Amino acid sequence: MSNAISSQSSSYLEFWTEYQLCTLTTLRPNGRPHVVPVGVTIDAPSGTARIITRKSSTKVANILASSDLARVAVCQVDGGRWATLEGVAEVITDAATVEDAVARYGERYGRTPAPDPERVVIQISIDRAMGQTLLTRPQTAQAAA
Repeated sequence: MSNAISSQSSSYLEFWTEYQLCTLTTLRPNGRPHVVPVGVTIDAPSGTARIITRKSSTKVANILASSDLARVAVCQVDGGRWATLEGVAEVITDAATVEDAVARYGERYGRTPAPDPERVVIQISIDRAMGQTLLTRPQTAQAAA
């Protein structure tokens, strides 16, 4: 499978490094969407996105309750710029992965969260990336001198 994120433009990848609040959409067991604000970090070379959260969260429960692949989407918007990543999520609990995800979060968002023994990582294998991160501005006529 190709890496859907690494083939995106430099402006698209740069957008995912800005301080932006994102949303994560998971599916409840009854099929209804559950959308919550989150911080997301992207690892373009590996084609993954990571979210740190508590293991008791609804988003984690939704992923774990999936009887098949846990399909999710993360999205961020800034005015007319937007980017959405879709993929398959898994919940990772090992300490090294959690520590790495916390460090990545600190790099993107400028602060490292306090230690939390309940922290886990939602790791998304990205298989679709879409969006518009370059805005074209109408050209204005220059006044004649």
